[in-house]
Amino acid sequence: MARRIPEDQPYVVRPGLAKRGLVSMGIMLVLILPIAFCAGLGMVNSADPEMRSQAVVGILGVVACLLALIGLPLGIQLWLIGSGGPVLALGPAGLWIRTRPTRGQAIWLPWEGVAQISRRRWSLEKMLVVKARDSRVLQRLGVFTAVDSATLNAFYGSGLAATLNFADRPEAEIMSAVAHYSAGRCQIN
Repeated sequence: MARRIPEDQPYVVRPGLAKRGLVSMGIMLVLILPIAFCAGLGMVNSADPEMRSQAVVGILGVVACLLALIGLPLGIQLWLIGSGGPVLALGPAGLWIRTRPTRGQAIWLPWEGVAQISRRRWSLEKMLVVKARDSRVLQRLGVFTAVDSATLNAFYGSGLAATLNFADRPEAEIMSAVAHYSAGRCQIN
């Protein structure tokens, strides 16, 4: 176990914050614009003709408050994901993978200790899921890791998962690197 995945590995995958940020902003706008539009319609229709400029300022204020209310937690989440370093690293001897999705704690598994590597999808997220041969690997990693691991296990079937579609490298490249470095020592689905 280490605080971060070492950067000196032959193949390193980092989180793609620009991709995740654009998708988050798109979702945020889809949530905010209908609310702002309905509020704006109500303000403009009910206001006197002389008061319409004040109604427009009020609408802009509502939109700004909604953006801050939703954007601030999303920004904090992006910072937590990005500040944790790489999400996956591969080498001839084994792989490093984060044990927590938002922070940097990582674990090293030799290829012989990996039972299966598969791709899973839940909502917008595609994940590379690693199942260890020994399920006790995650037992001594702490309370917060146990909570994160239980959540990942519920969604993906394992507590060890790394993003594929929100990574700095394409999914096909990551999967071919996994196949290359594992050299048939674990099952890949």
